[in-house]
Amino acid sequence: MSFRIRAARNSDLQPLYEMAKLTGGGFTNLPPDRDALTAKLDRSASAFARTEDEVADEQFVLILENTETGDVRGTCQLFTQVGQQWPFYSYRLTTLTQHSKELDRTFRAEMLSLVTDLEGSSEVGGLFLHPNERAGGLGMLLARSRYLFIAMHRPRFADRILAELRGIIDEKGGSPFWDGVAGRFFGMSFQEADYFNAINGNQFIADLMPKHPVYIAMLPDSTRSVIGLPHPSGRAAMRMLEKEGFAHEGYVDIFDGGPSMTARTDAVKGVADALKSQVISTGLESGDKALIATGALSGFRCCYGARKITDDGVAIDSFVAEKLDVGEGDMVWTIER
Repeated sequence: MSFRIRAARNSDLQPLYEMAKLTGGGFTNLPPDRDALTAKLDRSASAFARTEDEVADEQFVLILENTETGDVRGTCQLFTQVGQQWPFYSYRLTTLTQHSKELDRTFRAEMLSLVTDLEGSSEVGGLFLHPNERAGGLGMLLARSRYLFIAMHRPRFADRILAELRGIIDEKGGSPFWDGVAGRFFGMSFQEADYFNAINGNQFIADLMPKHPVYIAMLPDSTRSVIGLPHPSGRAAMRMLEKEGFAHEGYVDIFDGGPSMTARTDAVKGVADALKSQVISTGLESGDKALIATGALSGFRCCYGARKITDDGVAIDSFVAEKLDVGEGDMVWTIER
């Protein structure tokens, strides 16, 4: 497979912009706006350039590249500490239980409470794969490469990690959740709010969003039915997150109601299972299927390949060695595919 993951460069702006136009809305981390994407790439370049091993408010952008053509075919992002520039808001599904002795009746009211519980967490997000490449496990390569990157740069990430999944979007690009909840207070459509958030951040939520809990029973059926559900295109991503150890603990996105998945960083399978080894051979003909990565920060590279772990190190196939530009004596990190 002639694909590898690498650090994004400023020259990736145009292909990122072309992919952003294909997202279909509700994809805040990849807005179809050149200035916003340029800012992301600049911020990513600064993160890759910083060498101090400590958690800071940073963003890393990774790219899926066809090594034969040089074409950019996908992207993903990592945020090291959310909620530092402005509050990181979520809705939390909560329950209020009340009992009346006179009526001998107990009532449990489900509510949406505006919280900043996830502030300070790291986040994996911004994953987008070109529609023409959605086969052969490339989505998994994008997703799991992030965990290898975290393992290789563990001091740069928080002890808690989250992943937000896009919620239900209707045929017209609107959000039933937005229409039933936040949209009532902002006087703008979901598309307008989503775009404004992608470009300017969500401080306007803090300015205008009511701070009192929202009783779910008072919302229209169209809104209640989508709370905590991922967009159909994100169901596979949700299953992958669950396999990595993420869980939906009642947090949902304030815009589209999609689920926010959380985990302890060191308990994420792709981080916990990451193995650092010295390459002892680049001529392996058959072995375990794995993700193999090398390089620090802007030199990070990752691809699929074959490995064989021994007491002395790891043997890899020649195709991987060429794509990653590694040889005997070099260090690589691997996780099972």
